[in-house]
Amino acid sequence: MARRKPGARDVHGILLLDKPTGMTSNGALQQVKRMYGAAKAGHTGSLDPLATGLLPICFGHATKLTTYLLESDKRYRVCAHMGSRTDTADSDGEIVERTDRIAGAEALRPAIAAMLGEIEQIPPMYSAIKHQGRRLYELARKGEAVERQPRTVTIHSMQLLSVAQSEFVLDVHCSKGTYIRVLVEDLARAAGTLAHVTMLRRTEVAPFSGEDMVGIAQLEQAASEGCEALDRLLVSPSAAFAGWPQLSVDADRAFYLSRGQAVRVAGAPKEGAVAVFGPDARLLGIAVIDADGLVAPRRWMS
Repeated sequence: MARRKPGARDVHGILLLDKPTGMTSNGALQQVKRMYGAAKAGHTGSLDPLATGLLPICFGHATKLTTYLLESDKRYRVCAHMGSRTDTADSDGEIVERTDRIAGAEALRPAIAAMLGEIEQIPPMYSAIKHQGRRLYELARKGEAVERQPRTVTIHSMQLLSVAQSEFVLDVHCSKGTYIRVLVEDLARAAGTLAHVTMLRRTEVAPFSGEDMVGIAQLEQAASEGCEALDRLLVSPSAAFAGWPQLSVDADRAFYLSRGQAVRVAGAPKEGAVAVFGPDARLLGIAVIDADGLVAPRRWMS
């Protein structure tokens, strides 16, 4: 068990961070964790250093919810430059291939339509996936390449927002695990050109939108005012389950659930996962309906 740092404080909640460009997701996490002086924190899904936008950071009890946010749908706005491909599939990399062919809207739109729904992607070498215990990007930096198995992802929607000269802009709503850099490369290839990402911004991590994002400058200002100002920027862990089936339980059932015991609750769904709230309307945890129709705890806040 990791030791608690002296002076670290208990912080519970979710910060909807607007990650700046040029910073890794872990770097952003560590900076924010230091600002809060938090004993425990974790982020919910990496963004490339080039990318900006919504990076939910969970503190304290809320870290138990990171798995569910990792599983949620995402939305991005992406700008791509046509005519060249890079080794990283974005503008941080080196150009490895060029073409004089530039696609217009008449070529991009049918290519977009063909990529909606379930598609397969081959993860890029510059990714955090592990191969024999090592991150792929570590191998890629040494010039090594290994075979990667395709993964199935879902593109719920993809809208062409603009196309001008050698640039196009997309709004993409997709499932977890989608590599936008690969999506852009595959789309460009289908439209008869090459492309790489020049700007990527995550605008949603369901159920959170970017409307309530907090930037680093706003955090620094709050930090100068003290812990209370910082804590006011957090949203409740229960907000992560907007739209989920929800159950309220009395104090007795809450006690048994907290001990890992399944209970019967009137009005519970017949199957699936539910968010469970206590008599004080506080989120207690996540449960599933078992084969006997009982509410069985799966991930408890405390």
